[in-house]
Amino acid sequence: SAQPASPEQQEAEANGDYRIGVEVDLVNLIFTATDKHGHFIKNLKQDDLRLLDDGKPPQQIQAFESETGLPLRVGLLIDASNSIRDRFRFEQQSAIEFLQQVVRPKSDQAFVIGFDSLADLTQGYTDNTEALAHGIAVLRPGGGTALHDAVYAACEKLAKAPVQGAARRAIIVLSDGDDNQSRHTREQAIEAALRAEVIIYVIDTDATDTNKKGDKVLMRYADATGGRVFFPLQLQQVASAFSQIQDELRSQYVLAYKPENSEPNGSYHTILLDVPKHSNVKIRVRRGYYAPKG
Repeated sequence: SAQPASPEQQEAEANGDYRIGVEVDLVNLIFTATDKHGHFIKNLKQDDLRLLDDGKPPQQIQAFESETGLPLRVGLLIDASNSIRDRFRFEQQSAIEFLQQVVRPKSDQAFVIGFDSLADLTQGYTDNTEALAHGIAVLRPGGGTALHDAVYAACEKLAKAPVQGAARRAIIVLSDGDDNQSRHTREQAIEAALRAEVIIYVIDTDATDTNKKGDKVLMRYADATGGRVFFPLQLQQVASAFSQIQDELRSQYVLAYKPENSEPNGSYHTILLDVPKHSNVKIRVRRGYYAPKG
């Protein structure tokens, strides 16, 4: 069970200063709980959860919060390769509306990367939604696809995100999952995401049902990091996918814990988080993490 907060922590919390994740050997988990209909469950208690880190319960759970107002750091990655030309304008517009709704001034920041054969940062970190909209609007489709390189670059950028204390770091990718140009592999990009504590959401831009290989790539990104993948077959469903991502980013839990083995050796730890008493509750969380290197 969690230790009571120290007087310093209590005072900091009362002043709104307390931030999860200040201690180096703590693991921060951001997760979502839904019922079988996909509705968010926002009233879970710490006692409802079972957490195993490399198969062992944690030494200590330091903090558990619901519906946090943690600042967002969001990377929007838009596939501008030839293969997604058909719905490009509509996807751009949906992405602009999403950032206008989700980015809170002075709290959240986002950046925009367009990628074809190369990843191009068209707008760096800002809370200015007009600047972000411009970063999306300047993209033009053409060329090959370097999806994994773009994800890797975005994770590197999110790892160095300008933020005090903890934040929710997320990448939203619009792509069909086909990659023919990257120097990095998909697994290298996923490792970068886990090291940077990034959740990856994907909106598939392929409107057909035939791109099984690309679908698997997209699902692997989402599954490994605790995100989701959306397959909108109609244009209206693209806006709906963005809307669901927005709801999810505002309906998450944060759990900070000290693992039984907290050696700073860079090793990979598996995570199992579930709700044993309620079999109909689905938890979405990253599958694991890399310990820091000492």
